[in-house]
Parts: sequence; structure tokens; C-alpha cells
Amino acid sequence: MGLAIVRTRAQVGIASPEVTVEAHAAGGLPGFTLVGLPAAAVREARDRVRAALSTCGFDWPAGRITVHLGPADLPKQGGRFDLPIAVALLAATGQLPARALASLELYGELGLDGRVLGTPGLLPALLAARAAARTAVVPRENAPEAGVAVAVSGTVSGTVCEGGRPGSGPRVIGHLRELCDWLRRRVALPPVPAAPLEPLPRIWPELADVLGQMHAKRALEVAAAGGHNLVLIGPPGSGKSMLAARLPGLLPPLELSEALELAAVRSAAGLTCAGEAFLNRPWRAPHHSASAVALVGGGASARPGEVSLAHHGVLFLDELPEFRRGVLEALREPLENGAITVARALRQADYPTRFQLVAAMNPCPCGYYGDPGGRCSCSPEQVRRYRGRISGPLLDRIDLHVDMPRIDLHGEGLGHGPTTAEVARRVARCRARQRRRQGGLNAGLPASQLAELAVVDRAGRRVLQAAASRRQLSGRAQARILRLALTLADLAVVAADRDDAPTLPLDAHVIAGALALRCLDREDPSH
Repeated sequence: MGLAIVRTRAQVGIASPEVTVEAHAAGGLPGFTLVGLPAAAVREARDRVRAALSTCGFDWPAGRITVHLGPADLPKQGGRFDLPIAVALLAATGQLPARALASLELYGELGLDGRVLGTPGLLPALLAARAAARTAVVPRENAPEAGVAVAVSGTVSGTVCEGGRPGSGPRVIGHLRELCDWLRRRVALPPVPAAPLEPLPRIWPELADVLGQMHAKRALEVAAAGGHNLVLIGPPGSGKSMLAARLPGLLPPLELSEALELAAVRSAAGLTCAGEAFLNRPWRAPHHSASAVALVGGGASARPGEVSLAHHGVLFLDELPEFRRGVLEALREPLENGAITVARALRQADYPTRFQLVAAMNPCPCGYYGDPGGRCSCSPEQVRRYRGRISGPLLDRIDLHVDMPRIDLHGEGLGHGPTTAEVARRVARCRARQRRRQGGLNAGLPASQLAELAVVDRAGRRVLQAAASRRQLSGRAQARILRLALTLADLAVVAADRDDAPTLPLDAHVIAGALALRCLDREDPSH
């Protein structure tokens, strides 16, 4: 009888704080006490562990057992603590050698027959274990995440290591007996090989398949090049959803740092991170009946919402005015700050929310306001109320408002325009130019850098001031127009094959082009 310590990690948002599992076996009346703020699933570990040890032929201690999950003030949830509790008990009772446990971190839920079952969201814990120079032992179902952890860490052991020597790569097991035989040095567990971190080929819809709508296609390219938010406005059947679905195909794969941030968010949501899709940008399209909790995150465990799951990707909101007002207003902070704090009674979690918003909406309740055929049956007041469902502060955070009129498929002059591959190449070059110049995209430029880079000449300033006065633009809207104009100037430089040319002052033509991409600033349905 004695004391044994096993290390593992909990999950709090996108963080993985270390948890120390201490098992103490003493004489006296039989009993089992589990302390350290365990949730219901963790308290049930006693019965799962006892059945698994009995099935595997181990002895259950006859005396008093106390298991402490420290730190005591950190809530513990999920079945990932089963395996460390079982191993700590076996080491405390002398049934397993305790000498190798100091260099290990154990994760996994136990089946009653001793099988080690998968645990969602282990990637942050695996990376933290790697940084602490410990060997993580995880269920075989989590092998893809272990392979990603090895790949992003940049090192992988090429030899078969026995007994969990410090600094060796993660191991996977399928049964409790495998781990016990490894700790007794009876078998060898090879380290998990690095997973290939290549973007999984995804066949996105072809941009050239959308007939006409050249102005909207140009706006889509501008949005992709600068990371700008976009709302498409047009009657039913004008191609709004079709065009929005083409945006992911124009975006480059994730950078490794971006992919790691997204993987941490997916782990917090209980989603896996396979190596084949590790560098793919997310595309999230919640239905307009989604709640605020579903969109921004929440619930008892403060899980991430759609705005976080779309981090470094695209969040598409179709039928924007049909979302509840409170749901739309909840988008304001994530759009402005690029992060959100989800606070609940027992826990608080911070999540990143640097997504690109693309929305689609009809111009009025019947959908045909402004149609040349006169099909609209809505009064100006009905149109005003319909558009009023989207508040001014939220609209201020959307860079491009693009009108998509109804097109005649049998009319003349309907071109297919550029292909997805052609636009994607221009977008990649434009983004690379922005990253070289300022370290990020134009849409995310802070005010200090914007004042330094978006220098407007005299004629351009007159155009901007006149538009701001006539349209009553807020300071935030004017700043977004300058960011938009900067992206237009960058695209012009790229089109001229002068990617490394210095940024010139923004002239009246560029400012006017940016203003032309914001149709809601100049429309007033009540007149």
C-alpha cells in the first residue's frame, strides 16, 4: 500500500491545464473516495475502473482508496481520466512499476473489458505534453491527432522506445493490458509517425459556372483578397448562395499557425483533427433558426459556437434578416474584436473568432424590390422595416454590400468570367503582398497601421468626405472604406505584375471604387 502519481490534462476552452492524479491506498475499512471537483462522468470512473481491473486480472485494493485530481479548484469533465486513475491505483498497490510514470501523460476512457476508448479533443493536450517533454499515451482512436501533434512539433523519434523514456513520441494503445505490459518492459510500443499535413483536395464549385453578375464576382474577389466581410443582396434566383459557395475555392490553405488555432477550437468542441484536412479552411453555414448560443458559443460547458468553428475560414449566413435580432446582435463583438469570452456560472472560456462573414439577403419581404419588371408589392415602410432587422452597428462591421439584380439567362452579353483557379492565383498573390507589408490582411488592419498605409490624395479625400457627408457614414464605416480601397489598390498592383511595388496614395478612382461596393450606404427605400 502506498502513493502513486500520474499526470494527465483537462480541457478548459482551448487550453489544456495539467492535472495530477494522486492515488493513495491505505488500510482500514474498504472505501473509495474521488476528490478534486469531478463531474458526474468522472465520478462514475470508479465503477468503470473497478470492472476493467477485474476483467484484466488485477486485484482491487481491499482497504481505503483516495484519488485526488489536482488542482482541486479546476473542474474535471469527461472520461479521459479513467486510464490515469486505473494506472495510479495499480502503481499505488504495487501491481505496476511506478518508476516510468513521471515521464508519461495518460488519456483514455476505459470499457468494462479493459478496452481504452477514444477521447475527443486531445490535440491541445498532446501538444502541451510534447512541450513538457513527456510521452503521451492515448487511445488508438486518437492516433490521427497524435500524428498531427508529431508533425507540427517538427520532430519524431525513429526508434522503438520502451518504458516511456522522457521526450519520446506519443504512443497509442487499444487495451489496458497493452499499457501494463509496456510499463513492465515486456513489449515495445512504436511511436506514432507524423501525419501528412497537406490540404485535402476539395472540389469547390466553379466560379465561371455563375453566369453574368460580373460586379458581384469582382466583389467576391476583393473580399477574398483582403479578408473583408460581404453581404449579397438580390431577388430570389439571382445567384447569391451560388456565388457565396464559390468563396472557399478562392482562398489559400491555412498556414500552420492558423491551423493550430483552429484545431484547438475544434478540440474544445469535441471534434477530431485529422492530418489530411488539417490545413483546410472551414466553411460553416448555420440555418437561420440557429440560437445565439449555437452561433457564438455557450451551454453548461462553455463550448465554442459557429463563429469560433469558422475561425480563419468562412461563416455563411443565408437569409440574413430571418435570423433573430438578438442572434445577429451577438455577432458584433466577435466581428470587431476577433475573439469572444463565453462566461457561464461555473466556467469561462476565451475563443478566437477571426472569421470572414458572407451573408445573403433579399432586398425586401417579397424579394423583388427594385426589379425592372415591377413585381415588388412591398411598401417603402415594409422595405424599411425588413432591412431594419439588420442594425446599423452590425452593418457598419460589413465591408461590402453588393447588389445582385435578376439576370435574363437568354439575354446577350452574359459571360462566364474568370475561373476559380485564375482568381485564386490573384488572391494568393494579393494576400502575400499584404502579409509582407503589414503582417496581416487589410480587413484586420489596426487604426495606427491604417493611417500609415492608407494615405489618400487630395482628390480622393474630397470624394470620401463628400460621400461621408451625403450618406452620413460613421467613423467605422469610413475606416472600412479605406481598408477596402487599399485592397483594390493591391489588386491593381498584382494585375500589373508589380507585386513588390510600394503602396501609392489612394486616388479618387480607388475611393470611388470602394464606395461603389457599398450599395446599402446610398439606398433609402423610403424615398
